[in-house]
Amino acid sequence: MLPLSSAVQISFPWGHKGGFHPRSLCYHLRMSTVENAATAAERQTQERKEPTFVFTEKQVAEKSELARRFLETRARQNENVHKSNNFLVKRFYNIDHSTYLDGTLPARTKELMGLVASACLRCDDCIYYHAIQAYRLGVPRAEQEEALNVALVVGGSIVVPHLRRAYELLEELYR
Repeated sequence: MLPLSSAVQISFPWGHKGGFHPRSLCYHLRMSTVENAATAAERQTQERKEPTFVFTEKQVAEKSELARRFLETRARQNENVHKSNNFLVKRFYNIDHSTYLDGTLPARTKELMGLVASACLRCDDCIYYHAIQAYRLGVPRAEQEEALNVALVVGGSIVVPHLRRAYELLEELYR
């Protein structure tokens, strides 16, 4: 941690000026060097790799009618988005793809985290996407169900209708 004399100078709206104020966050924040941030970013980039899928999207679509409809609709809608050639959307898609690569956390763990977040946000498309990806990665049904239990506790009873639809998909995938 840097000494207080190195603290960032801040102007507070209530008139206090200076590097340290008992109520300021500066005292509590660690400051990193640009070199450390660059090293961390380089390490994360080097460690990321495409996950190994157990099932293809085609195999999933053949196993589940719900998954087939979802995957076909998603592909059709993504074609329309790609036609727009929107730079910001492309960047977001790239960040999204990179986030779910194997890294310090395995892709299967990230997909379960995505499933929990999606259920809490009550996004059925997102729930389907992450449940299908987790299935493709070989995540057992019991782990997906436990992830959905976490979502129910975090999100509350408003998650229940989405939980029902998730279980309907899981029933088709794992039969």
